Amino acid sequence: MSDISSDLKILQRGTTEIINLDNLKSKLQASRKKKKPLIIKAGFDPTAPDIHLGHVVLLRKLRQFQDLGHKVYFLIGDFTAQIGDPTGRDQTRPTLGPDEIKENAKTYKAQVFKILDKSKTEVVFNSAWLKKLSSLEILQLSRHSTVAQMLARNDFKTRYEENKEISILEFMYPLLQGYDSYALEADVELGGTDQKFNLLMGRQIQQAYEQEPQVVLMTPLIEGTDGLKKMSKSYGNYIGINEEPKDIFGKIMSINDDLMMKYFEILTDCDLSEVQKMHPKEAKLKLGYEIVAQFHDSKVAQKAQQDFEKTFSQGQNPEDIPEFSLAKKSLSLVEILIETGMVNSKRDFQRLITQGSISFEGDKISDPNWNPQKGVLKIGKRRFLKII
Repeated sequence: MSDISSDLKILQRGTTEIINLDNLKSKLQASRKKKKPLIIKAGFDPTAPDIHLGHVVLLRKLRQFQDLGHKVYFLIGDFTAQIGDPTGRDQTRPTLGPDEIKENAKTYKAQVFKILDKSKTEVVFNSAWLKKLSSLEILQLSRHSTVAQMLARNDFKTRYEENKEISILEFMYPLLQGYDSYALEADVELGGTDQKFNLLMGRQIQQAYEQEPQVVLMTPLIEGTDGLKKMSKSYGNYIGINEEPKDIFGKIMSINDDLMMKYFEILTDCDLSEVQKMHPKEAKLKLGYEIVAQFHDSKVAQKAQQDFEKTFSQGQNPEDIPEFSLAKKSLSLVEILIETGMVNSKRDFQRLITQGSISFEGDKISDPNWNPQKGVLKIGKRRFLKII
């Protein structure tokens, strides 16, 4: 048999659990022997179309499988999104309408190919097979799990003990996700650690339908820029792949040093032993460069690094600062900052003033009624506005 140790080394990096590793070895060996690519599946409900680094952890693992010669099914759960994934929820998730799902799916497809190889990716929608199931087939599917098994699931168990509602519809979600694996004849399914119950259901359904069970490969949840909560748009601690390069770089530089090695391990291909020898500041600059380069190119990444160092190490203003003309309107400082998108609200403005986070030409502004004049404003750590 072919030696697949190098493939396993790549695939195991940055994973939290593989169920099971022996099965993965066997599938990789059989794939090489038969010269037939494995079918790799990952599902995405089109509920949050802005892809951030939390999603990238999983997408990079899919890309690794592609680079090793395997086929990826990027599954958009347009059918299951109308149920809503109950994972981590303390109440029934509101369902999405078809139009919203369609628009979100378009946004996903426009972003994922910054990471995935388009020629080795097939984007599929699970409505293609799930909406064809008859009532009898759905009832037969429900035979392959029990109420006790569902209530053993942590989020359902907690809600049940707290006397919170759990709909029968929510019980169907993991069963339908499991059926996706059967429909695609998946060899491997990828997902975050919070998806373990759903991922294992895929194995269970495949076995029930006399299909070889998939290998489950789980990736870690990544903490956001606050260093505490998992990266999420709802927490405001995310780094989006469509953000400006300078903003991606600046956010990477703001993360806690303790998170650096985790980011290096699951978001880059860098030699970890070499990174560990670096000074923390040097390592973080490298991390920012590597991540920006993934979504742009080396020149853009280098420019983002230079701008950051010029601004924060040398105390200079960055290039390409947005401008606002005082000749346009007679506005107060807060009105200017809200109109230009530098702050979100008057409350946000007041918080920044109180914290001393707004300055003009290097001097902090403490008076919220400060009279705007020509020069450069700095708002927070990375936002600049030139008043002309």
